[in-house]
Amino acid sequence: MTITTAIIDDEPLAAQLLESYVQKTPYLEFTGTYNSAVMAMRYLREKPVELLLLDIQMPELSGIELAKILPRETKIIFTTAFPQYAVDGFKVSAIDYLLKPIAYDDFLRATGKALDWKDMQLHQHAYHGDRFMFVKSDYKLVRISFDDILYVEGLKDYVRFFLKSGEKVLSLMSMKKLEEHLPKPEFMRTHRSYIVHMAEVKAIDRLRLVFGDQYIPISDNYKDDVQQYLDTHTMS
Repeated sequence: MTITTAIIDDEPLAAQLLESYVQKTPYLEFTGTYNSAVMAMRYLREKPVELLLLDIQMPELSGIELAKILPRETKIIFTTAFPQYAVDGFKVSAIDYLLKPIAYDDFLRATGKALDWKDMQLHQHAYHGDRFMFVKSDYKLVRISFDDILYVEGLKDYVRFFLKSGEKVLSLMSMKKLEEHLPKPEFMRTHRSYIVHMAEVKAIDRLRLVFGDQYIPISDNYKDDVQQYLDTHTMS
């Protein structure tokens, strides 16, 4: 799996360094370097890329301004010598922010997020199969449709399914085993005690997912995964 990657930077030395990083990173496919956002915009409309390494402070059109008009499918890593732009960068859903001079290990960490995002997309589109499962509950097998699940709560050695009908089904199994069986990212682990059917989330309120009057927490361990999912499903 590779990610098509372009560089936009008006500083030749910075652009050359990034180009060398891209070319030696196996999962990145280098498509070109542009020395202005205006020039890049002409080409990217015809041949969009999956990942942009985008400088912020440039003449005519800044990286922030360009990011606002790019397709949402294009993921952005901002590169800049000015840390005060970090907040503006994340307002346009950049997946990361690299401060110049950029070390290769920081570059790998940031581009690794883009790789995780693409892997999530592939899982989302690749899943095919039965949309139900049977689970043991009260000495019988109960059929549960994936489409009927709101969320699942882990209770030590048991899990409890909360269904759209209001029914709750308790079954002896581990959260890990269930997580491996449910299609991703349609179902996401948001906390060690919760797996959520993301299509059924009604709102997000202060790092909590809202299901009617029920709030499901998002823990630090799963926050980045949830945010990547939300970035691909948010209109701004």
